[in-house]
Parts: sequence; structure tokens; C-alpha cells
Amino acid sequence: QVQLVESGGGLVQPGGSLRLSCAASGFTFSIYAMRWYRQAPGKERELVAELSASGSTNYEDSVKGRFTISRDNAKKTVYLQMNSLKPEDTAVYYCNAFRRRYGGVNEYWGQGTQVTVSS
Repeated sequence: QVQLVESGGGLVQPGGSLRLSCAASGFTFSIYAMRWYRQAPGKERELVAELSASGSTNYEDSVKGRFTISRDNAKKTVYLQMNSLKPEDTAVYYCNAFRRRYGGVNEYWGQGTQVTVSS
């Protein structure tokens, strides 16, 4: 059974930091690209950060220099270190596993974790 379980969300003041974790099980973690998405109230879900199986990264412009995605294949866990948080970072953050295969894709989602940046 495939599972992605996020943790680490919460309430933080502007300028603060949080580290999100996503623990994976039920699939071959190391061969999947891992992504963090977020969805703020009334907005569409957006890709925040991506880390490929080979180690390349990609970030949404507004988080470049502030967020860092990393993975530990031995622990089957992906992380999102978020620094210098802003109120506009407030959203539900979702972990995503993605892999292209012949004829389609395999894609899995976590349940999300709330991040609120407020004084």
C-alpha cells in the first residue's frame, strides 16, 4: 500500500523557519522524483520544489533562496526546509511522488500539512 505522510507543519511567525518531512512507503522511493506543492485558500495548487531521482532541483521563483528540498533515500523521506517565511507562504503543503513510465505516469499524493505564517 502506497503512503506519503507529511509532518512538520504548524504556526510560525514571519521570518521564522519550518522543516517539513514526507515519509514514503509502498513503492521504490529512490527512482521517483519528489515534489512539494502548496495550495492556499482560493488558489490553485502550485509546485513549490522538485527533486529528481538523479538529484537535480527546481524551485518556484518566490521561494528560491529561502526553501531547500532534500531527500534521504535510505529513510525514504523527502524534506522541505523553509526559511525566512512570509505570510504569503501560508498554505497546505502536499508531498508528491512522480515517475514517468512507458504509457503513462505513476503519481502519489500525501494528505497535506498546514503551514501558517502569521504574527
